[in-house]
Amino acid sequence: MEITYDSHLKKYSRKLRKQGTYAEVLLWSILKKRHIKGYRFNRQKPIGQYIVDFYCSKLKLVIEIDGISHDEKQEKDRIRQYEIEKYRVEFLRFLDDDVKKNLQGVFEKILEWIEGYEKANGIMNDIPVNIEW
Repeated sequence: MEITYDSHLKKYSRKLRKQGTYAEVLLWSILKKRHIKGYRFNRQKPIGQYIVDFYCSKLKLVIEIDGISHDEKQEKDRIRQYEIEKYRVEFLRFLDDDVKKNLQGVFEKILEWIEGYEKANGIMNDIPVNIEW
């Protein structure tokens, strides 16, 4: 299924990229420039009627950072995730504090998910992880 999006979201997604939270900036520092096994992630990517924090089309993986504002929006987030999952996309969610206080642990969870995906799909990926802590 091809992923489409509302073209009106493009302008808003650019605005969100410029106003990123500290946790988003931290996580972007390890997702950008194909640092994780050569996979390309996009930041503030429109999908359907929504915008996700990070998205990798090759893995069909969305990564979301849930800050304090998400505490009151859990039902909306659940519906949003359900709608996006119709595109056969998978989600990883991290708390804002976890990204800020344990970026390496978050990175390891993402890498673990990617390696599981590669194994399940018979992907041989020898591209090294390009992160220095």
